[in-house]
Amino acid sequence: MSKAIITCAVTGGAHTPSMSRFLPVTPEEIAAESIAAAEAGASIIHLHARNPDDGRPSGDPEIFRRFVTAIKSSTSAVINISTGGGGPNMPIEERTAAGRALKPEMCSLNMGSLNLVLSEMAEREREWRHDWEVPFLKGTRGLIFRNTYDDIEWILKHVGQAGGTRFEFECYDVGHLYTLQYFLEKGLVEPPLFVQTVFGLRGAMGAHAEDLLHQKRTADRLFGTDYHWSVLAAGRHQMPVATMASLMGGNVRVGLEDSLYIGRGELAQSNADQVRKIRRILGELGIEIASPDEARRMLDLKGHDQVAF
Repeated sequence: MSKAIITCAVTGGAHTPSMSRFLPVTPEEIAAESIAAAEAGASIIHLHARNPDDGRPSGDPEIFRRFVTAIKSSTSAVINISTGGGGPNMPIEERTAAGRALKPEMCSLNMGSLNLVLSEMAEREREWRHDWEVPFLKGTRGLIFRNTYDDIEWILKHVGQAGGTRFEFECYDVGHLYTLQYFLEKGLVEPPLFVQTVFGLRGAMGAHAEDLLHQKRTADRLFGTDYHWSVLAAGRHQMPVATMASLMGGNVRVGLEDSLYIGRGELAQSNADQVRKIRRILGELGIEIASPDEARRMLDLKGHDQVAF
């Protein structure tokens, strides 16, 4: 087996501040959590921004700049900025603004539109801290998270080609793999591809072992040796699916964006807790962890010193 890349997604845009007091919100919290995750063994840090006053998802490049600069100065981790982090209501120019302005080594890119339903999280009894949280969650039942072929091509050109940025291609269903194949055949993306298959979210692939196998078999058939496979799974599925994928030669993603928990009913107190747990699991399986520079070489990234922050 080659070494496994651990990605840590530290805050995301789906969970809201009332769900866990450990979810980082301010730039200072996001920076501290990212640095600790890198020290724990994450080679790639996947980043979203939030309004520091109320935790609402934000696409503001200046908020991103406040934490990516701190992360870069304290770690050698690959910084990966979301192009969907502002949420499904945000125009594409706005939700990609940070990627275009900061020109990171990597950005995420959703490979298709989807019904990303978060409303069930609003049904749980809790003390809500901000008045936007429940309407935001309930409103996802009627929203489509739009990522059309035009949108994808626009991002590939204006974020990727314009900034020398490569992508974490997030594939929530089998059709998304075929969409990625289309853009590969058109020459708008080049190998090696970093394919992140996503499981366990309402509106996306399930988290059954057969779902995992089917995505891997399909990606193998479409991309052969031209890709690196990674897996993320939501909620309680996070660690079991990551473990299964690692035994199949996959890379893994953890972090509070994907799950707020470290075990059954136990909130993770930090992103680093989850990184340490998956690193321990991989170690017990005899799988070595890739360093940030090894991840750069595997994914053909432009380098830590070629970004605009």
